[in-house]
Amino acid sequence: MLFSCMRAELMKLKRSFIWVVFLILPLISTVMGCANYLQNVDILDSLWYSLWTQTTLFYSNFFFGPLIAVYCAYLWRVENFNHNRNALMTAPVPIPILYLSQFLAIACVTLLTQLWVGILYFISGRAVGMTGIPPIQTCFWLLRGCLGGLAIAALQLLLSSFIRSFALPIAIALLGSIAGLLFSSRDLGLYCPYSLMLLGMNSNREEDILSGSSLPFLLSCTIFLLLFVLLEIGYLKKSDVKA
Repeated sequence: MLFSCMRAELMKLKRSFIWVVFLILPLISTVMGCANYLQNVDILDSLWYSLWTQTTLFYSNFFFGPLIAVYCAYLWRVENFNHNRNALMTAPVPIPILYLSQFLAIACVTLLTQLWVGILYFISGRAVGMTGIPPIQTCFWLLRGCLGGLAIAALQLLLSSFIRSFALPIAIALLGSIAGLLFSSRDLGLYCPYSLMLLGMNSNREEDILSGSSLPFLLSCTIFLLLFVLLEIGYLKKSDVKA
């Protein structure tokens, strides 16, 4: 039942405009990062690592949160039209299954987004004249960033479920990303869900910012993820009763 529901959620996304956003926002951040790299190539002398610091600078700090917010807001936008929400809430499917199907669909798109970012990173490296392949460590950072991003996805699904506006959750994600950057700059990133992705991605760093801190990072991701999942399921159960 879970995977059938998840396929239904993915079908909602299949022909939607989110794929335009999916393609363009990481591309814009990569182009901006490459421009920064080329302007400072004399002092950025670590090749692939230096390029990573620049291409992830805008994506992790400002673009990722709103991008995930667009995915989540679109899923709930579909439900908020033509009484689809009432049909969803009264469907013969347990609320946890309904929610998990949405979350897994967003998780799949998040993973694809990270893969696209990795491809753009490789292409941009070739474009600026680098040889060889990127360090394998960057693949690990992409996966770790995806893990941090799941906490953001869970939070944005929660916000989009009770905020009927499409734009407001996205604006909150942008403000949250700025707050996450501030928390991270003060070494408090583990206490803000919007900081977890940029910590996982090792954004704007050549050395691993989480070296020796992997366990606290995983613990923080798990706590925020479980918190938002439980809050969302609880909220949907109350909505189900009202429906």
